[in-house]
Amino acid sequence: MKSPPGHRDAADAGQPGVSEHTMKRKNSHKKHKSSLSPTTKVVSQPSRNIVGCRIQHVWKEAGRHVVWKGVVLDQVPVNPSLYLIKYDCFDCIYGLELHKDERVQGLEVLPDRLAKSRPTDVNLADTMIGKAVEHMFETDEGPKEEWRGMVLARAPIMTAWFYITYEKDPVLYMYQLLDDYKEGDLRVMPDSNDSVPAEREPGEVLDSLVGKQVEYAKEDGGKRTGMVIHQVEAKPSVYFIKFDDDFLIYVYDLVKTS
Repeated sequence: MKSPPGHRDAADAGQPGVSEHTMKRKNSHKKHKSSLSPTTKVVSQPSRNIVGCRIQHVWKEAGRHVVWKGVVLDQVPVNPSLYLIKYDCFDCIYGLELHKDERVQGLEVLPDRLAKSRPTDVNLADTMIGKAVEHMFETDEGPKEEWRGMVLARAPIMTAWFYITYEKDPVLYMYQLLDDYKEGDLRVMPDSNDSVPAEREPGEVLDSLVGKQVEYAKEDGGKRTGMVIHQVEAKPSVYFIKFDDDFLIYVYDLVKTS
């Protein structure tokens, strides 16, 4: 079992747009939220494809310099400057313009080679995609806490991992869910009538919102703008959204919320 992380310091806690957690697990929900608007630098795009590579860079913000290492999972087709990254220290997926964001400094591609991995149970892996689940997490107090969520897809590059999101924290996370299933910490919920997709005529294509600009009304009356960057194949009404003022990836059912 992985050791639980330490508490975030005050500079990282309580920022708008991200719910705080006291929950912990083998590698607890760890994420970092910026309170600053993204800053950009104009640079030419490098020719090397870094998708699938391990990277390292300095993250400079609020007078602090932290070294982050991770794996570049994807380059977003509707915004090729934007990359999805799984950092070693965090369970959520980050969306960053690695070659433009001034907070990213000294970007290096590491010589480390990713070990090839596949799910140990391919049938189970395929079965849980698109399904509602109950996921158990350890808390500071000891007893486990149940989080309801949805398994969205098998992660790119690191294919033994899965994309997942949660009802009370709709951002994109990534876990090795087969391990949790075998340990009894993940339960796949039976399909409900509400989850049955509506039948479509042969040849009918569901309109995609990918690439569309969106606006989100906040509880305080403010607004957030962003872009729809991905449609979930297993649940075509569910989309990934990257807001302009945040580097987390949000997951919304845009049919239910429209």
